[in-house]
Amino acid sequence: MDLYSFFNSSTSYRLRIALALKNLDFNLIPVNIRVMEHKAPEYVEKNPSASVPLLDDNGFQLGQSMAILDYLDAKYPEPRLIPSDIQQRARVLEVANVIACDMHPLNNLRVLRYLVKDLSVSDDAKNTWYRHWIDEGFRSVEALLARGQSGPFCFGEQVTVADVCLVPQVANALRMGCDLQVYPRVMAVFAHCNTLPAFQKAAPDQQPDYQK
Repeated sequence: MDLYSFFNSSTSYRLRIALALKNLDFNLIPVNIRVMEHKAPEYVEKNPSASVPLLDDNGFQLGQSMAILDYLDAKYPEPRLIPSDIQQRARVLEVANVIACDMHPLNNLRVLRYLVKDLSVSDDAKNTWYRHWIDEGFRSVEALLARGQSGPFCFGEQVTVADVCLVPQVANALRMGCDLQVYPRVMAVFAHCNTLPAFQKAAPDQQPDYQK
C-alpha cells in the first residue's frame, strides 16, 4: 500500500492518522506541492484531481481523503472510524464535513497561492481571509461538540473520523497563528488526541519529507 503525501498537507495528515490507528503498513511517497510536483503529468495520470493524498492499494488508486477514509474503514474496520449506528454515523460525518468541506477547501495552499499570485491579495489580507474561515468553521464545530457532549474525543470515548479531521485542521490553524483558545472543546479534543501514539506518529514533523 502506497500513500502519496505531503508532510504539511492536512488531508494527507488525516490519512496518516487513520493508517496508524488501524496499524496498517504503508509506503510513504512524498509529493512536494510547494514545487508543484502534484502537477507533474505522471502524477496527474494517477490522480486526476492533481492533489494529495493519493492511496494506491495494490493497484487500486484513490484520491480525495474522505473517500479514502471511507474505503479504509470498509476494508479494515478495526478500529471503526465511521460508526455503524445510523444516527451516530450522521453526527460524526456532520463534524468531519464541516472541516473537510467548509473549512479546508477555502484555506488550502492552492487557494492561498491563487489569492496572492493571481488576485494580488496582500499577505495581511490573505491572513485575514484564512482567520475568517477558521473562525467560522470552528465556531460551528465547537457548537456541534457541545451538542454532542464531547468527551476526550469529539464523540465520547471512541476515536472517529471527526477527530481524524479535527487534529490536522487545528494544527494547520495554529501554524498560521490563529488564536483557538475561544474553542475549548475543540482544543481539549486536539490535546487528548495528541497524547496517542497514532496521532504523534502521523504529525508533520515526524514525516521523512518534513521541512521547517
